[in-house]
Amino acid sequence: MILIFHTVGMGFLAGTNIAIGLRLLGFASGMRIRPMQKFYPVMWIGFFMNVLSGILLLIAYPTKALTNWVFYVKLTAITIAMIEMWMIRKRVFDDPYVDNNPVAPGVRALAATSLFFWLGAITAGRLLAYTYVTLMTPE
Repeated sequence: MILIFHTVGMGFLAGTNIAIGLRLLGFASGMRIRPMQKFYPVMWIGFFMNVLSGILLLIAYPTKALTNWVFYVKLTAITIAMIEMWMIRKRVFDDPYVDNNPVAPGVRALAATSLFFWLGAITAGRLLAYTYVTLMTPE
C-alpha cells in the first residue's frame, strides 16, 4: 500500500513536471503555457506524498536503501529536479508575456535537464529493488 501511495505521488510530481517540460520544449505547441501554472499545487501534493511514503519505505528497510549508492543517486536527482522545478516557475510563470513570446533557449535547456533528472530519479528508484546488497542488518 505504501508503494502504491509512493507511485501515485510520483505520478503527480514527476508526471506534471514532465508535462510542463515537454510543453516548454515545443510539444503540444497549440496549448498555452500560462494555464500549466495550475499544476504546481498538484506537484507539491505529490512531493509531500512521496516524502511521507518515502520515509515509511526507508523505515521498513533502512539498510537496503542506505547502503545502496543508487539511493543517493535518486535523492540527488530529485533534489536537482526540484530546484529546476522552482527555477522554471520563476523564469516562465512570473513572465506576464509567456504565451506571447517564444520560449527562451535558456528555459528550453532548463526543461531538458529537468526531464533528464526526473527520468533519472524514476529509473534510480526502480533500480533500488534490484541493486541492493544488504536487505537487513544481521541480528
